[in-house]
Amino acid sequence: MARFIIHLCYFLAQSERYRKVKDAFRDLLENPASRRKAAFDLAMIGVVLSSVFLLVYGVKHPLGPWADAYEDLVVTVFILEYLLRLWVYNDSHAVFLEHYERSKLLHFPFRLGPPLREVLKKKWAYMTTPLAVIDLLAILPSYRSVRLLRLFLLFRLLKLFRYTRSFDDLIRALATRRFELYALGVFMGFIILSSSVAIYLIEGDVDGSRIHNLFDAVYWSLVTLSTVGYGDITPVSPEGRFITLVLIVSGIGIISFSTSIVVAAFGEHFSEMRKHRIFNEVEKHRALILVCGYGRMGEEVVKDLVRHRENFVIIEKDPQRAEEASQRHHLVLCADATESEVLERLGIRDHAKAILCVTGDDVSNVFISLTARYLNPGITIIARANKKESIKKLRLAGADHVVAPYQAVGLMASGYIGQPMAFEAIYGILTEGQEVGLDAVPVLENSVLAGRSVGEVDFASRHLVLFGVITSRPIQGQRGCFALEQGCFLFHPPPDFVLQQDDILLVFGHPFSILYLKRDVEEV
Repeated sequence: MARFIIHLCYFLAQSERYRKVKDAFRDLLENPASRRKAAFDLAMIGVVLSSVFLLVYGVKHPLGPWADAYEDLVVTVFILEYLLRLWVYNDSHAVFLEHYERSKLLHFPFRLGPPLREVLKKKWAYMTTPLAVIDLLAILPSYRSVRLLRLFLLFRLLKLFRYTRSFDDLIRALATRRFELYALGVFMGFIILSSSVAIYLIEGDVDGSRIHNLFDAVYWSLVTLSTVGYGDITPVSPEGRFITLVLIVSGIGIISFSTSIVVAAFGEHFSEMRKHRIFNEVEKHRALILVCGYGRMGEEVVKDLVRHRENFVIIEKDPQRAEEASQRHHLVLCADATESEVLERLGIRDHAKAILCVTGDDVSNVFISLTARYLNPGITIIARANKKESIKKLRLAGADHVVAPYQAVGLMASGYIGQPMAFEAIYGILTEGQEVGLDAVPVLENSVLAGRSVGEVDFASRHLVLFGVITSRPIQGQRGCFALEQGCFLFHPPPDFVLQQDDILLVFGHPFSILYLKRDVEEV
């Protein structure tokens, strides 16, 4: 028997199909970042609400056999979900293999008892968690013939908490104040117990009193302490009324104390809840741009991204700057972009297409570039260099493009001094961006531009001006050719210059004209 179980465990450990199936169910049931889990949660919410409606409606209205069949289906779904959650909670075969390999290493005889007890202990640990208990009790309302079990319908409603992330936020927030809540619970228990015993001893044998047993006394204490005051049970003796006054004052104090605990817990946990909201929002987007830093340069970058309707999220560790970005209705996360966990939660591996490192600290930009390149080797990284010596470091860190703003400003200033009118014209075109703009048009595979010369492309009819061409081909003997990091830029190419695949055209013109050119060149 032991040999068979060990062989089975080794088979499961080496089975790729078994691992993929279990990972798929774990992703479906437990991964909060999974889209399949979001769809599954919505479906289960519909199942729970529909089953509760039928159970409530069926108390006084006959529904027929179809309702029983639907209830059986719902219970089957609940049982399967419960068993699947119990299965994916841990890897039982790994426990058996760990004990077996340990016994072989120490030359001890292997026995099934210890690993079996450990497996059962771990499964029992899951079965006794609050949500697992709710899952189990949610099945019981199907036994409607037992009147008492109808009360367990409440647990089917509580099952909704499993499929809502707000419940997790609530639990995490209150968990930070467990000591205060524990002290409050002990104090409430003492007040209820002492007041119940006191009112029962005083009012239990008084004529006209409605407190006939200890349960009535506890009921009265809870109603009075909560300041609800139904009035169905009221003390008739002066001593009983004095206890009522003390209990009312205690109830006001307890409610105030509990309210302050909850408010403080949510106040401290608000930033975490905000982060979860940002992460949930990021999951909905693809081709996301991560903007690290919301200083003066980051603010200008964001304005341009908004103008081009790009999907982006800002990462800023300064709370004041993050609040400024939030007030401008940007998606912003107050966190440190140098932490790999932050970038991973924002989907740098699969959601992001580019990351812009525009913080005011070169060290932070280097760390962000290194982390981003490690997490996603194919992502485009654009980094800001505040010092000249940082340019090489950023490129070594993995940045595809490095922008030196102070160096660029110096070149612009010298250009303005030499040609002020020309500079103002170009600067106005690039910065205002309302009527005329500069854009890049790539020559794609099988594009109509591939193999054609510049003179054969009628830019004038499209109200466009060709500024230049970026190409990776070696070009010699051409005037106006400037070397780039990858390839070269040919300013105002001659009419006989032949365009090829992967060339990039830089054109001036109206946005609609550029859009139509892009659409035309994509035709096969």
